[in-house]
Order: sequence, then structure tokens, then C-alpha cells
Amino acid sequence: MAQSYLHLPVMCAEILDGLAPALADPDPIVVDATLGLAGHAGAILDAFPTARLVGVDRDPQALQLATERLSTFGRRVETFEGTYDQLDQALDGRRAAAVVFDLGLSSLQIDAPERGFAYAHDAPLTMRMDADDTQVTAADVLNTYPVEDLARIFRVWGDETHAGRIARAIVAAREREPFTRSARLVDVVREAIPASEHRSGHPAKRVFQALRMEVNEERALLATALPKALDALRLGGRVAVLSYHSGEDRLVKQVFAEAASDHAPVGLPVVPVGHLAQFRLVTRGALKPTQAEIVSNPRSQSARLRVIERIRENP
Repeated sequence: MAQSYLHLPVMCAEILDGLAPALADPDPIVVDATLGLAGHAGAILDAFPTARLVGVDRDPQALQLATERLSTFGRRVETFEGTYDQLDQALDGRRAAAVVFDLGLSSLQIDAPERGFAYAHDAPLTMRMDADDTQVTAADVLNTYPVEDLARIFRVWGDETHAGRIARAIVAAREREPFTRSARLVDVVREAIPASEHRSGHPAKRVFQALRMEVNEERALLATALPKALDALRLGGRVAVLSYHSGEDRLVKQVFAEAASDHAPVGLPVVPVGHLAQFRLVTRGALKPTQAEIVSNPRSQSARLRVIERIRENP
């Protein structure tokens, strides 16, 4: 079962380089807050033989596969089923040398048609990342959200320039028949977008991304998880975040910039020690994948990597 899915971890070399100074000490703890199929986790454990890993994932199937793939590392690995904003619970009071977030979908989720994440397969419009049957589905969103809210999530979470047109088309279509499967949604989106723009990738890509983020409350979870990750770091520890969407990257940029800024009243000639920045930006701007990686793994094309380091303890 563990070999059923091919997974190419995005920007793996850059992440290893970014975390290396934080993992030089004996017995460092690394949190992979989005364990997925353990591509980054396995590479980190291979590269840093004294590191111990705490892997967090909300998807029980992914967690099972990752556990199997990491079994050769024995007691160096422990897993926690939950969302990445629960990383503090997974650490249980321990300090981390590094925390990694990969905010993209794993190959498991994309390539399993029954999950409803991929626009290339007809499937029930679910898009849940975990097994919570009480959670809303993509179908619930499509069939109940007002047109203004649909347009907002398509625009904000999908960077969709035709958000309003698509939202109005969906509302008109659901009045005839509720949405239940992905193929019909693809058809409605394709018809709503000007034919001249169908050449720039799949016309439903951004809508599916926005629905996935809405269903799984990814933006709210990330806004909570990032400060927790920073708080969990020991001195010299680093957080690395891979994002694939401008809204996510913008949030990471804002949180990191705030953490790396002094917080003294304006006009003081010297910043008091207690108000000095506790972090520094390791990456000035976001790193992007190489052209070679994009060719070998097209899913990496929109990836952006930011890294930050703790340089002072809390006052």
C-alpha cells in the first residue's frame, strides 16, 4: 500500500538547505506540520541522522501511508492526527528546532478520484481532508452560499479573475439541479469563462482550489498555526513554509515580517532589549523552484518558499 502513490516533494533541496543550521545540534526535533506522504519528512531524516520527527496530518489515510514509509526510522518518528494548528499539542511542551509546512495537496489527495479534489475526474463534490462527516462539503458550499460569497472565495482563494461570472453561473445552474459531482461543476465553469482563456491551464483549476480551501478552513487554520510554530521554536530554530497561492503566501509574508520587526515606541533613540525582533528573515522575498524542477514536477510551478529563524528568546 505504501508504494501505491508517487510523491515528489517540492523544493526539497531548498528546504534542507534552509533548515540545516537549525538541525546541526544533537537530537533536534523537527515538526512536519503537513506530513502528507512523508516526502519532505523522509528527506529530512535521511539528511540529519540525529533529528527526531513529529509528523502532523489531518488525513488518516495519508498518516497511515506516511507511518509505513517512515517505519525504517523507528523511534525517531512519532505521528499526530490533527490539523496543523494543533502542532503545539503534538509537541506536548517540547521546543522544536524546525517546523515545516507544505500547504499544497499531496499526490494521494490529487490522484484519488473519490476524494473529489481533482477536476480531471468525475467524483462526488466532497473535498474533505479528514474523516469528519459533520464537516461541510464542496457540494454544500456550491448549493447554499450566496452568489456574493461564492464570488469572494473564488476571487480571494482562487485568484480567479472571472469570479463573479462563475458564481452567477453556479447559482443559475443549482436552481435547475443541485451540484453533486465534479464533472458538472467543470462544465459550468468552462462555459462561464471566455473561450479565449481556456488555453491558460484548466479553466476550473482556481475554482477547485478555492473550494478546497473553504471546505477545510485552511486560511483560518494557517493564521493560527504560524504564530504557534514561531512560539514553539528554540533559539536558532527555523520555520519553512511552502505555499502555492498568493493569498497563503501573503499571509506567511505578513506574519514573518511582523515577527522579524522591532516593536518599540516611535522616536526612541535605542530600541530596548525587550522590544527587539525575536526573529530574522532567512529568505528575503520568496524562493521559487528551479526551471528544472518545474519541468520534472509541474505541480511545483506555483510554489513559494519562505524561511524564518528565531534569534532571541521571549523577553
